[in-house]
Amino acid sequence: MLRKAITITNSDNIKYIHKSIEEVEFSGKSFDIIISSLALHYIKAYDELIDKIYKWLDRNGNFIFSIEHPIFTSYGNQDWIYSKENEILYWPVDNYFYEGKRDTIFLGESVIKYHRTLTKYLNVVLEKGFKIVKIIEPKPDENNEEMKNELRRPMMLIISVMKE
Repeated sequence: MLRKAITITNSDNIKYIHKSIEEVEFSGKSFDIIISSLALHYIKAYDELIDKIYKWLDRNGNFIFSIEHPIFTSYGNQDWIYSKENEILYWPVDNYFYEGKRDTIFLGESVIKYHRTLTKYLNVVLEKGFKIVKIIEPKPDENNEEMKNELRRPMMLIISVMKE
């Protein structure tokens, strides 16, 4: 992805870094905005990362992140429960309040994700000093027949916060 990004951009203002987010370091107040797309549920030390992001943002800076919704990550296998006839019955929500490691399959590969409650995601950003700007549970178009089951439970969560 980085090679592709480099080939399609031509700007001296962009710097590409190939490191895990836990390892990267920036000086304080380096950014006006930080965006994370579907990555934080792979991070074990969420509290520590939010602390870093707070330090990296300038005053009135924004942090916008999307995650897999805690209802989506709670059970672990991230799949529907099916009938004997292979029809979707329901989405399992189990062990919701037991935060931590979940082994699951994503795109045919075994991956480790970290489940957190909605309370955890929100309270950590508040405790670190952020102000919540907006929370969105995206949903598909109700007229899209292929996505009709995605209206039965939230899959994603978007949280926007600001450093005051």
